[in-house]
Parts: sequence; structure tokens; C-alpha cells
Amino acid sequence: IGPTNATIMHIPVIIGAIVEGPLVGITVGFIFGATSLLRALTMPTITSFALVNPLVSVLPRILIGIVAYYVYKFTIKFTKNVFVSGWITGVIGSLVNTAGVLGMIYTLYGARYAEALGESASAAKTLILTLVATNGIPEAIVGGFVVSAVCVVFNKRKK
Repeated sequence: IGPTNATIMHIPVIIGAIVEGPLVGITVGFIFGATSLLRALTMPTITSFALVNPLVSVLPRILIGIVAYYVYKFTIKFTKNVFVSGWITGVIGSLVNTAGVLGMIYTLYGARYAEALGESASAAKTLILTLVATNGIPEAIVGGFVVSAVCVVFNKRKK
């Protein structure tokens, strides 16, 4: 819808990192990022110029796997609750995706991105923050619940 592009593709990255470790999280994150880059090249939109840069499309997705693994390991020690730790990890992993991609877009292409969407260059910060609020927060909430539910199932199967 317009400039928004809600995704759930970060969820397998988070789950892979939790269940199989940071190397799997990094690998799945790389695949997610490479797919985003390839999509930007083969099915371009008015904002694809930003996603053609691997610093925007790939690096943040790799970071999801690293952050998710360590957040889960940290939270499970304190909460001792798979559902709660999974939810926290899902939310934070989702926000890493949102903040990473939109943060890099703002840093590298802020004015150009805003202008591509018909906004003034000075409105870039507001535009990016609006996308965080309208896409990133709902994605994080959904991601938290999906990841936590999957973690509970995997934990039961492991026992």
C-alpha cells in the first residue's frame, strides 16, 4: 500500500536463530536480505533504489539473526518462560528489521526517498517515523506472538 511494505519474512530469521543458533539466523537473514535485493532489481518500485544497496536490504536482515539469538538467550535466563522470552525476542527482532532497514534508508537516502514518495526532502524524518509507527509496530506485535507460539511448540517437541 503506497510506500509501505509489511512483511513477515523476518519471523523465520528470528525462529531460526532461536532454535538453531546465530549462524542459522545469520544465514536465513542473508537469504531474506538477498531476496529483498533481488526483488528490488527484478520488480522495481519507485523506492527500490534504496533496497538495491545491500547495506539497506541485506545487512539489517543479517543482524536480525544475531540479535534474536542473544536476546532469547538473555531473556530465557531471567524469565524462565518460553512464551514470554519468545514474545520479547519476536518484538525486538522485528524492530531490528524495521529500524535497520528504515534507519539505513533515512541515513543514506532520506531526502531522495521522501521525494520519490511525493514528499519534500525536509519531510524525510517524519515520513520514516510514520512508517515505523504504521508498519513497524504492528509487525513487531504480530512477530512477537508468532515467534512465541512457535517457540512453545518447539520447546514441547524438544522435551
